[in-house]
Amino acid sequence: MRIFTIEVIAEVQNGMRNDRGPRSSGYIPFDGGPSPYVVPIRSEVLRNDNFRATVWTGENLQATVMSIPPGSDVGLELHPDVDQFFYILLGRGNVMMGEAMDNLTFESPLIAGDAVFVPAGTWHNVVNIGRTPLKFLTIYAPPEHPPGTVHTTKAEAEEAEGAR
Repeated sequence: MRIFTIEVIAEVQNGMRNDRGPRSSGYIPFDGGPSPYVVPIRSEVLRNDNFRATVWTGENLQATVMSIPPGSDVGLELHPDVDQFFYILLGRGNVMMGEAMDNLTFESPLIAGDAVFVPAGTWHNVVNIGRTPLKFLTIYAPPEHPPGTVHTTKAEAEEAEGAR
């Protein structure tokens, strides 16, 4: 179990300290898993400008915060053994899902307050159609990324995922 002093917690929350190595530009959320952890998730989502950053990674579940720039997307993907949940906090988007990457038969607009449930084995993509970043929380069950993952851009995420 991780135990932090008030000073260390403040440094982590203010982006002054993290366990991820050299500091990149902008705020980097702290991955508090697998220990018990309480975090103001709305603030974490809204402060995050990284494409993807883990907030909590446990044995059976992982929470990440994402920020998708206007006109960009998460990228068409499939998680064969992972259910995924998205909760939109800011922006406008579209979600597409289907049984095959060339047959996305489900499509729905997204606004703040919407929740998206993606069953394992379903192709899916989320596209930002607004003028501001699309910011959301996503939960993977079981975890999809190594604990402490931070991808500042989609290109960085694609490069890291290609190396897996």
